[in-house]
Amino acid sequence: MADRARHHRQLLARLGLLRRFAQADGGAAAIEFAFVAIPFLVLVFAIIELGLTFLVSMSLENALADVDRTIRTGALQTSGGDATTFRDAVCGKMSWLGGSCASSITLDVRVLPSFAQTNNLPAPTGGKTCFDPGGPGSIVLVRGYYKWPLITPLLQEAVGGASGERQVTFAAVFANEPYSETPVAIKCT
Repeated sequence: MADRARHHRQLLARLGLLRRFAQADGGAAAIEFAFVAIPFLVLVFAIIELGLTFLVSMSLENALADVDRTIRTGALQTSGGDATTFRDAVCGKMSWLGGSCASSITLDVRVLPSFAQTNNLPAPTGGKTCFDPGGPGSIVLVRGYYKWPLITPLLQEAVGGASGERQVTFAAVFANEPYSETPVAIKCT
């Protein structure tokens, strides 16, 4: 009988302990924060990363808009500039990216027979780009592609693709100014 009474007291003590544990709310805020913290931090990092991607996009757009003016006015052609000169000038305008610009950017500059030809022109693949700034009066398409790495895991899958990089692009089409009388043949088809 004494054994049964002792067992009954132990059972009540355990139930009392469970009851006290269920009623205690001292660590509720910590538990609730643990549930909310990870999604909140992922969201904050995703917003920051999307902001940086937008900054890279605007930097690429501004750099190409500034530097393609040297093609439009004929300054690049008359000075003997080439693809490397053009790329270095674009990367110079995006200097906040540091040394990664030259290895991450792909530039495609080509002359088109008409403005309508821009509609169905595919993006260059496999590093098959062109650099043809054209001559006076040429219709020129300048395209820039920048690979920006993404760090936030869910953002990589949503906007980055399989490689975990987001390709930021910008294109401009313009007619060169008549800076000389010498026509230039189209180099890239």
